[in-house]
Amino acid sequence: MFGVHNCVVGTGMYVPDKILTNDDLEKMVDTSDEWIYTRTGIKERRISSEDTSVLGGKAVENLLKNIGKNPLDIDLIVFCTMSPDNNTPSCACLVQKYIGAKNATAFDVNAACTGFIYGLVVADSLVKTGKYKNAVIVGSEVLSKLINWKDRNTCVLFGDGAGAVFIEPSLDVNTGILDTYTKSMGEKSDSLVSKSITIENSLIGENKEIDPYIVMDGREVFKFAVSSIVESVNKILTDNNLSTDDIKYIVPHQDNIRIIESAAQRLKVSLDKFFTNLYKYGNTSGASIPIAVAEMNESKKFKKGDLIILVGFGGGLTYGSVLIKW
Repeated sequence: MFGVHNCVVGTGMYVPDKILTNDDLEKMVDTSDEWIYTRTGIKERRISSEDTSVLGGKAVENLLKNIGKNPLDIDLIVFCTMSPDNNTPSCACLVQKYIGAKNATAFDVNAACTGFIYGLVVADSLVKTGKYKNAVIVGSEVLSKLINWKDRNTCVLFGDGAGAVFIEPSLDVNTGILDTYTKSMGEKSDSLVSKSITIENSLIGENKEIDPYIVMDGREVFKFAVSSIVESVNKILTDNNLSTDDIKYIVPHQDNIRIIESAAQRLKVSLDKFFTNLYKYGNTSGASIPIAVAEMNESKKFKKGDLIILVGFGGGLTYGSVLIKW
């Protein structure tokens, strides 16, 4: 089984209907459309009244509809998020219940904005063992519940949404997920933080007040993001004797257009090779890459034989890349 590649059979996505524009944010904090757009490339983002598992479940429903699969066909569900509904049960188990995937093993992965990359690597590895015949990998976030809406440095960046892919062994050994690369930098974990609940435990004395909102060292994250994109792309290219000319698209985590522009310059490739849709969704963390892949697939940007690199970076700090031959 290890000589067989897993291919992406299909994609699906779901985003909430509610749109929060830069003009709307002008009424909430000291900011402007020009300030936000010139610094981030974001014009609007989606805001959910539903929880993370529900968005993920709807993305999977759309995925299954697109490929004509039954929920009972699913062997494995890997759910990637940093904004879960609960400590337990996992969002993956809630999606399993939501869609009726009674035959699936289900669990969550948290690698923040690199979550989908990590989840894809885990699912790919498990299916290759032969223990699972296929897998659904979901990236879903409701970051609006983790945002301090009075902090103009973070509230303008994030949005809600979900995307999903279905993988199974390919009949063509030259097609599918060809290579992966992941890395973590825990020593810089305080660069991007969203803490847990306030501790109220009489057994440990004083209660510990915890701020759950996203806190970020923007300058440190920017430097990390650019360098991690460059490293992740170059690692995949070098290990597979490829150049950027061989790659049809690089699909990055949709964080900030300036980060993507800087990475493109350092890689000496045209920005056109990078797919971006952050202008309309903002940063959806672990959902951004599967949403982008779903949009690209639905608009028929991929052709058989195209080489694509997915690259993520995020809290942890974590980063990584995946090489796919469509």
